[in-house]
Amino acid sequence: MKDNLLIAIRKGDRKAFYSAFDEYNIKLHQYIYRYTGNAWYAEETVQLSFIRLWDKRESLSEHYSLSIQLFRIAKSILIDLQRKEKLRDTRELSDTFISGPTESERLMYKEQLEKVLSAIDELPDQSKKVFQLSRLDDLSHKAISEQLSISPKTVESHITRALKHLRKTLKLFL
Repeated sequence: MKDNLLIAIRKGDRKAFYSAFDEYNIKLHQYIYRYTGNAWYAEETVQLSFIRLWDKRESLSEHYSLSIQLFRIAKSILIDLQRKEKLRDTRELSDTFISGPTESERLMYKEQLEKVLSAIDELPDQSKKVFQLSRLDDLSHKAISEQLSISPKTVESHITRALKHLRKTLKLFL
């Protein structure tokens, strides 16, 4: 079965294009909105999809229906929009970090780090080891207990004790 609307659009028939817009505009918008949950993405994708459909009308395939090709165009445009948005967010974030901290901020961070490290060094050896495995090496309580041959409750007790000590020691400084 031939898609008469598709054939007419391929030939440059504006009335056929407007008919396709009337038929698929809402469906496409609802589909994109349901997929993204974002009204801006839905509106932008629909507009750009119909623009691209008209721009590429001569290269549309007669082997696929108009709806299939239109939804493929929309999917491609949505992916492009999301990539650009992600790239823009990444650039904004990197711009924030390019300037970096000021000299006084670096000195303050260094002082804070030195104070935290010295507070950790004040811990009893076993508590220090458990705390470092938990917070610096990001091991679970179970993994720490297996590695040090102690119970998970003992691990929890060491971490609780270490955190109390750090809060008390660093309370005035931070």
